[in-house]
Amino acid sequence: MGCDTIAIFHRCSKCGKKKRFVNTGKFRVNANGRHVDVWLIYQCEKCKKTWNLTVYERKSPDRIAAEEYQRFLDNDFELAAQYGNDISFLKRNKAEFK
Repeated sequence: MGCDTIAIFHRCSKCGKKKRFVNTGKFRVNANGRHVDVWLIYQCEKCKKTWNLTVYERKSPDRIAAEEYQRFLDNDFELAAQYGNDISFLKRNKAEFK
């Protein structure tokens, strides 16, 4: 079950229509050399297709607060809810919301 956050809408590539996506409460952290990417994972409510919203892109891990970085790795549900309710974060990711 997802986080209780702002409802967002996105064109689902599997459904072929704009659908409601829910915050899964999980992050994806990918290391690439000396940089990391962090995404918050959303999922189509109907078909479960995922959509990753960018938290950090090509960022040096030492430029991310150690506590926050660990929370990403731990899939901290409260942090996911915090990002999922952050209007500026959603706008940066071109999410449509009501």
